[in-house]
Amino acid sequence: MARCLIIGCGCRGLALAAALRERGHAVRGTTRDPARVPSLEAAGVEPFLADPDRVATLVPGFAQVGVACVLLGSATGSPEALSALHSTRLEMLLEKMVDTTLRGVVYECAGSVGSEVLVEGAALVERSCARWGLPYALLDADPSDWQAWTCAAGDAIDQVLLGGVSG
Repeated sequence: MARCLIIGCGCRGLALAAALRERGHAVRGTTRDPARVPSLEAAGVEPFLADPDRVATLVPGFAQVGVACVLLGSATGSPEALSALHSTRLEMLLEKMVDTTLRGVVYECAGSVGSEVLVEGAALVERSCARWGLPYALLDADPSDWQAWTCAAGDAIDQVLLGGVSG
């Protein structure tokens, strides 16, 4: 089993955390809001204060993590901020994953963020992971169907742990 880092551990992230814990994984979940720490702890998630817009805040969260789940397909913000989150910020995040304990990454490429932004993010993940030989999985399940999404996310993590897609 592995420790999974859920970047964007909101409502769906908590559902995924519960499923992962049932599968025997340890879960660390990020939040920007210190007030959410008790709810993460109550769900059995190791809380980690970090902001995806500030990649340096996420890097210490990679310690002793096997899989990073970038679940920002339904992030909110201005079009410019969302574009940066799934392009320049994502590229920086992927670069920081190299030379860590990470064995792979799951990238959510479906959600309320514009499809063109998510398609470009998925292509960036594919290119970057191929360059560094980092296994990855693209999570394209419809996030409005929580049960199916949670199952698909758990399967994507298992796929990455088994070697996933790699370059």
